[in-house]
Amino acid sequence: MSLLENLKISVVIPCYNVSKHIEGVVQSLPDFITTIIVVNDCSTDETGSILEKIARHNSKVVIVNHTINQGVGGAMISGYHQSLALGATITIKMDGDGQMDPSNISQLIEPLIDGRADFSKGNRFRDFKALQAMPAVRRMGNLGLSFLIKAASGYWNIFDPTNGFTAIKNETLAQLNFSKLHKRYYFETSMIAELYFCNAVIFDVPMKAKYGDEVSGLSIGKILFEFPPKLLVTFLRRIILKYLLFDFNIGSLYLITGIPLFLYGFIFGLMKYEHYDQLGIGAPTGTVILPTLLIILGFQLLLAGLAYDVNNYPKKNH
Repeated sequence: MSLLENLKISVVIPCYNVSKHIEGVVQSLPDFITTIIVVNDCSTDETGSILEKIARHNSKVVIVNHTINQGVGGAMISGYHQSLALGATITIKMDGDGQMDPSNISQLIEPLIDGRADFSKGNRFRDFKALQAMPAVRRMGNLGLSFLIKAASGYWNIFDPTNGFTAIKNETLAQLNFSKLHKRYYFETSMIAELYFCNAVIFDVPMKAKYGDEVSGLSIGKILFEFPPKLLVTFLRRIILKYLLFDFNIGSLYLITGIPLFLYGFIFGLMKYEHYDQLGIGAPTGTVILPTLLIILGFQLLLAGLAYDVNNYPKKNH
């Protein structure tokens, strides 16, 4: 831990009605943590008074109070701003409900310290025993969301993207466009999406999760009805900015040729099918072959574009 002596490491804990857990969470943090930033997001229980009591006995604790509930994202944005103002080197995010094991913090920040990554996050899917311990609804939701978030964010190398146990270099944090971060349940995904535009390298850290009596905010309704539209917007924004505005590369060529060819072949084929169907005669061979070839060619170009995108997520140059 000698390297940690020269680092200022902050932990940000968003708190909303966590009076049963927050004292234990703060007390369990390792000694090398420099500052503990707790954001009371307008709790309606005894969380506020408990935090005040903790702060009187622990000089590392800094309390940020919200007068209006802003959600986990809003709380984290306030905490991140505070960490930047205090001049921290690394900022860790931990929930206040006790489901994250503080003993994993050293493992979480290691890739940041040794230069392998700019942002690290927990991954509960690397350990089969941890996977079995995860509630079934949460496991199913994370499996489906993981693939969609890979495509939307461009980080094809990560898994368990909704895991909220994270660490980030403050030099990377300072580059983020905070106005683009979602203030509620979509916060983790929007954070990863914005890191893509900072060319930040993300590293997955295998770890177990603890599940107590907390209620997950990840419901089937959100997964099926609320996440897909937001992910579609995130995906389209990334593709347009990455391949058409911020850069123009071979992936851009695949995109601007593959989409028109595929759509033209598909629409042209449907129109000709409808035309000859109304006439009651079979379409000429050439009329069938042309749209088929256009569809196949367009699809192949889009697959090539996908392969390019998968292989060009942000990574360290060796």
